[in-house]
Amino acid sequence: MIFEEAQPFDEKNFSIFRYRPVMLMWFARVTTALAYQMQAVAVGWQIYDLTSSAFLLGMAGLMMFIPGVLLVLVVGQVSDRFNRSVVIRLAQSVEALAVGVLAVTTLTDTVNVPIMMGCVLTIGAGRSFESAIMQALPPTIVPPSVLPRTIAGLSAAYQAATVIGPAVGGLLLILGTAYVYATCFVLFMASSTLIWMIRIQHSAPKREPVSLETLFAGIVFISKNPIVLGAMSLDLFAVIFGGATALLPIFARDIFDVGTWGLGIMRAMPAIGALTISFLLAHYPIRKNLGRVMFGGVAMFGLSTILFGLSTSFPLSLFFLFLLGASDMFSVVVRQPLIQLETPDNMRGRVSAVNSLFIGTSNQIGEFESGVTAHWFGTVASVIIGGAGTILIVLIWMKVFRPLYDVHTFEQRYKSPQ
Repeated sequence: MIFEEAQPFDEKNFSIFRYRPVMLMWFARVTTALAYQMQAVAVGWQIYDLTSSAFLLGMAGLMMFIPGVLLVLVVGQVSDRFNRSVVIRLAQSVEALAVGVLAVTTLTDTVNVPIMMGCVLTIGAGRSFESAIMQALPPTIVPPSVLPRTIAGLSAAYQAATVIGPAVGGLLLILGTAYVYATCFVLFMASSTLIWMIRIQHSAPKREPVSLETLFAGIVFISKNPIVLGAMSLDLFAVIFGGATALLPIFARDIFDVGTWGLGIMRAMPAIGALTISFLLAHYPIRKNLGRVMFGGVAMFGLSTILFGLSTSFPLSLFFLFLLGASDMFSVVVRQPLIQLETPDNMRGRVSAVNSLFIGTSNQIGEFESGVTAHWFGTVASVIIGGAGTILIVLIWMKVFRPLYDVHTFEQRYKSPQ
C-alpha cells in the first residue's frame, strides 16, 4: 500500500499537522476514540443502573473481547489482502449502526441487557478491524526515524479523546443516555469521512492462495520473534490483571458517592496522565534503555492500581488514576514502534490483528476479570489483586524475555535486516 502526497517529506521539520496523511489520521483517531469512550461510559452506567450487577459490567467487557478472538485470523487476512482504507470505513459504519440501535431503543424505552450486549458485541467486531488496520498504517506513511514521534502523536490524539470523551459522556448522561449514543453515531461517521479524505494510491498486493500457512503466518512470525512476542504478551497480561476501570461505576456510586459527574472525571484521569506523557514524549522522545523504560512503566502501572484500590480519598484516587495512565504511556510509546519496526509491511496486517487481540482486547478481558473477582472478593480486593498480578507479570517477563528487556535504541531495530 503506497500513500500518495503532493508535498515532499521533510524529515528535519516533520510535524503531524504539516503532513496531510498523518494529520487526517490524527483527527480520525480523535473522533473515533471520542465515540468509543463515550459509548463505554454510557453502556457501563446504563447496565449498572438497570441491573446493579458488577458481573454484568464484566460481561460487557467480555462482549467486546469475544470478536477480537474469533476474528483475529480473518482481520489479518483482510488487512493484508484488501484496501485498508475501505475496510476501516466499513468497520466504522458498523460501529455507527450499533450505537444507532442503542440510541433508538433507549429513546423508545425498549432497551434491555440482551440488546445492549448484542450491540457491544457488534462494536467489538467493528473495532477489531479498525484497530488492527490503524496500527498497520503509520509505518507506510512515515520513515522509521520519525515513527516513534508519529506514534506518540497519534497516541496523544487517542488520549486527548479519552480525556474529553468520558467527561462529555458523563455530562450528556445528565440529558439522557440516548444523547450519548446519538453523538457517538455522528462521530463514527465523521471518522470514516476523514479516512476517506486520505488520498491513497494502491499497489496490488500479492494474492497468495489462502492456506493454513498464510492464515497462521502472523502467529508463527510473532512466536519466533522474542521482541514482538514479549512486548505483546507483557501488555496483554498486565492489563488483564490491572483492568480496574471497569469497576469505576461502583467506585463512583457506592464508594465515593460522586454520581455521573464523578464517573466522568475518574474515567478521564488515566487519559489525562497518558496525554501529559505523550505530549512530552512527542517532543522529547525516549532514545536509550527502551526495554528498561517499558518494563518500568508497566511496573508503575501495577503499583498505581494497588494504590488506587487502597485509597479512601476521592482526590487522592484521582491522582493515582492519573499516575496509572502516565506510567502506561511510557510502555505504549516503546512497545508500538518496536512491534511495527520488527514486522515487514506485507505481514503488518496479520501481526497487527494479533497485536490488537493482545493489546486492545486485553482491556475488555481485564474488565471481565475485574468484574468476576469483584463479584467473588469485593471491589477493593479485586483492584489490589489485579495490581499485584501486574507487578508479578513484569518480574517474570524480565527473565523470560531478556532480549526485550535489553533493547537499547530504536535504531538497533530498523537498521537491522528484517
